[in-house]
Amino acid sequence: MSEPVSQPIVEFRHVSIHFDENKVLNDVSFTVAHGETRILLGPAGGGKSVLMKIANGLMMPDEGEVFIFGQELSKLTENEMFAMRAHVGMVFQESALFDSLSVEDNVAYRLQEEHCPVQETHDRVVEALRFVELEKAIDKFPSELSGGMRRRVSIARAIVSKPDLILYDSPTGGLDPITSNTIIELVVKQRDVSKTTSLLITHRLQDAFTLATHRFNQETGHMEPIPDGGIDPSTQFLVLNEGHVVFDGSTEELVRTDDPWLRSFIS
Repeated sequence: MSEPVSQPIVEFRHVSIHFDENKVLNDVSFTVAHGETRILLGPAGGGKSVLMKIANGLMMPDEGEVFIFGQELSKLTENEMFAMRAHVGMVFQESALFDSLSVEDNVAYRLQEEHCPVQETHDRVVEALRFVELEKAIDKFPSELSGGMRRRVSIARAIVSKPDLILYDSPTGGLDPITSNTIIELVVKQRDVSKTTSLLITHRLQDAFTLATHRFNQETGHMEPIPDGGIDPSTQFLVLNEGHVVFDGSTEELVRTDDPWLRSFIS
């Protein structure tokens, strides 16, 4: 995208949405800067997944404005929305793979929709699968994969088009701790190697703080703690509770908060 680096990649301005009498998001405002990883926390039912759907243009707010790459979503035509989404990768909560398609065709789906040449499509799929260490599974079908492997294929599908923004909707949801750590390592790898801006929902505080306190070492090919108790400066937090933003800031600010509810939530 051609927007200046100084301009937010994602911006919500006083966004509210309700279903019947239930206001799911209430006057939500925040930004995600270029190269930032924004972790979205909060109790179940607090509006996190709805916020993610709004960010991807799948839903429109009842009030307020949403800007992605500097474009106000409510003013985009259908073709303009499609063009915007071409720069956004989405990792769904339950992977959302097509059961009838092979791993290669699942990862290639967007490239095929965009009529990318066959050989280029294959090469980019192999590259994306190599990134998530699943190159050997290219001919398998989702039913032949474990839950963690399906989630890694979902990440490969999200990154194959080299997006400017990745939306992760609970990428470790329903996974065991060891597999969850593998997925978080891939998120850290994407953040540190490709410098991709991202918005990530997680229900696991351990995953959130692992993202904030670790980095990807390209020499060893593994995630490691940042030396001397360091914190990744590009990782920021947004906490929702009952549709309201109750925290917006850095890791240090979150762990040092005096707010009783927040302290109880993160303890």
